[in-house]
Amino acid sequence: NGASTGSRHDPLPIGRWKIRGVARNPVFHYNPDLFWDASETEKARIPSGPNNPVGVCWIDISKPHYGIHGTPEPAQIGKTLSHGCIRMTNWDVSRLAGMVRPGTPAILVE
Repeated sequence: NGASTGSRHDPLPIGRWKIRGVARNPVFHYNPDLFWDASETEKARIPSGPNNPVGVCWIDISKPHYGIHGTPEPAQIGKTLSHGCIRMTNWDVSRLAGMVRPGTPAILVE
């Protein structure tokens, strides 16, 4: 078990946040304006599924554009950095999604 949490370019948003909601099998709305290293310049809608960039679950936190989510590449957890979100394996984020609800505190510390 583990997670990837931020990078030098996109640090983890340290602070006290709240869970806003859970989306299972989310559609990913790619917006290049939100990624410093965007290679694609057009906005895109990526269908839900295990190969979706946020995996099978998105747990939305009260910090805009940040959340806890899955990944299509579980072997990269803990080895590669994220764009500020908390990235977990699909099975771990699915289990976590069943333990939280809107209003649950999300306290992110270093």
